[in-house]
Amino acid sequence: MTGLWMIPALPLAAVALNLLLGDRLGRRGTAWLACGAVGLAFAVAARAVFNLAQLPADQRVLTETIATWMRVGDFSADIGFLLDPLSSVMALVVTGVGFLIHVYSTGYMAHDASYRRFFLYLNLFMFAMLTLVLADNFLLLFVGWEGVGLCSYLLIGFWYQRPAAAEAGKKAFVVNRIGDFGFLLGLFTLFVYGGSLNFEAPVRGRPHVFPHAGAAITFATLALFVGATGKSAQIPLYVWLPDAMEGPTPVSALIHAATMVTAGVYMVARCHVLFQLAPAALETVAVVGAATALFAATIGLAQNDIKRVLAYSTVSQLGYMFMACGVGAFGAGIFHLMTHAFFKALLFLGAGSVIHALSDEQDLRRMGGLAWRLPWTHATMLIATIAIAGIPPFAGFFSKDEILAGAFATGHRGVWLAGVVGAVITAFYMFRLYILCFRGPSRLSPEAEHHLHESPPSMIAPLVALAGLAIAGRLDRLADAAGRPPPRALAGAGVRGRRRRGGPSRARARHRDHAHDHLGRGRPDRHPGRLPGLPRPARDRDRARHPLRRAAPPARAQVLDRRALRRRDRASVRGPGGLVLAFLGREDRRRVGQRSHHHLRGGSRRCLRLFQTGFVGTYALFFTLGIVALLAYFLRH
Repeated sequence: MTGLWMIPALPLAAVALNLLLGDRLGRRGTAWLACGAVGLAFAVAARAVFNLAQLPADQRVLTETIATWMRVGDFSADIGFLLDPLSSVMALVVTGVGFLIHVYSTGYMAHDASYRRFFLYLNLFMFAMLTLVLADNFLLLFVGWEGVGLCSYLLIGFWYQRPAAAEAGKKAFVVNRIGDFGFLLGLFTLFVYGGSLNFEAPVRGRPHVFPHAGAAITFATLALFVGATGKSAQIPLYVWLPDAMEGPTPVSALIHAATMVTAGVYMVARCHVLFQLAPAALETVAVVGAATALFAATIGLAQNDIKRVLAYSTVSQLGYMFMACGVGAFGAGIFHLMTHAFFKALLFLGAGSVIHALSDEQDLRRMGGLAWRLPWTHATMLIATIAIAGIPPFAGFFSKDEILAGAFATGHRGVWLAGVVGAVITAFYMFRLYILCFRGPSRLSPEAEHHLHESPPSMIAPLVALAGLAIAGRLDRLADAAGRPPPRALAGAGVRGRRRRGGPSRARARHRDHAHDHLGRGRPDRHPGRLPGLPRPARDRDRARHPLRRAAPPARAQVLDRRALRRRDRASVRGPGGLVLAFLGREDRRRVGQRSHHHLRGGSRRCLRLFQTGFVGTYALFFTLGIVALLAYFLRH
């Protein structure tokens, strides 16, 4: 017995004790139970990874079967766990970052009336996520997949008394069900053709079952990717993630930045053997990832809510991970997943520290001048901002640079260009957030000025730890550059990249393949991800978001809240239509003059409204029609 079962079992045991003992634990006992269970899970995971690193590089796989779940004819499914270099990275990220966020939550949620329920949901999520990343077959992975979806719904709507939070929870649940429908189609296809739900069993030793670029494997992988777009918020199923910021900030840091939203990336990387048999599916992954990375970054430019800026930033960075997987650089994608967990969790927790200090104020236009009044929060947020901007020697530079180098080396020049432009935009809007929040004159309301204070040590300590990881998350690269060999404990977590026709030379492709085999460790020859200097400070806009709300009666305030929610939905859901209409408007004015321009623009808007309605049912219909069309095409050919 390798003890892998203890990693997900410890958070589940904490859930059971929380339910059995209830309020008799008290707040202190609840905090110790929840944090202690996750901390012990991290210790067990670290010990298992250490044992894995002692094995020869080609034998680094640990498995443990607990029981046979079901046996029907020739089909059987086990409750078993798998630890290899890929799942070891995920297990350490989930338990390590999760432990820090649990500690942070003890201070952030200290005065919440539902303190015990919050930690119960958080521990339940840890159990589901660890089941997902350690499962040794698709069926058990799907159990964890649905479990994290349930916990996401519960935690987004944690403050269910707020109508916006309840609506956001339902929206996330429904949109993810659309993705899960595609995921199930992929699993059914693999089972029907391959006869098994083990990760590599459908293709191992039976190449005739899924021939290269065949219709069945292409459909199966595309269907699996539909599930990944829902869970990891890619176009067009990204619309739930920005609204998920209605939940508590520690939830945003844990579930919607560092762990759950990366489940789709992990699933694609886990199925790399299947995706490499379907070049069309890989191209789709690369294009969707690049489009999402660029599109979400442009939306982040116009946001004024500090958490929504980070939400669109998360969507964009997830696009980079899929971009890496689509060009065959699976190791680089997982590498960016790891570094992103460090600096994005730090950004969300830092934003939570600011919100906590300003009595729940989230509008960047009503902040400013906080650098010297919140010194610890300011220092850690600056480190995270530099890391996500891709400035060396911070961790974010190396992971982004490896993705861009992989795209360039495999001949995906359009994907590479989208990644470079997205990286520049990311640096701009993140430093915009930093400057509006911490620099310039103070724009705080009198109430916020009165309650302004630095966060307690229970919230500052996780920020400092994550800041250290954002700086030192890839120090072995610097050692490698100085001629000292980097540690090789996790060598082999990546897989070989592929080369397109007309791409670089075979020798260069072999060099890139070697880099991807070591989780993107090789130094790139160029640094296309190198970014320009800091942007100039944004203009001071000292005005209230809703000046009437302070004096409005409760009924009027609810009306204003609903109007603000509608405007926010239009800005996010109809974003693609607005971009296309702006382009069409310029072309109309140039060709046919101002009067005809208004007529054509109206026609273009009416056409695009058919696709950007803001209704989940419409998106589900388009997805179903697309899947039917793909199925009909592949069956004919």
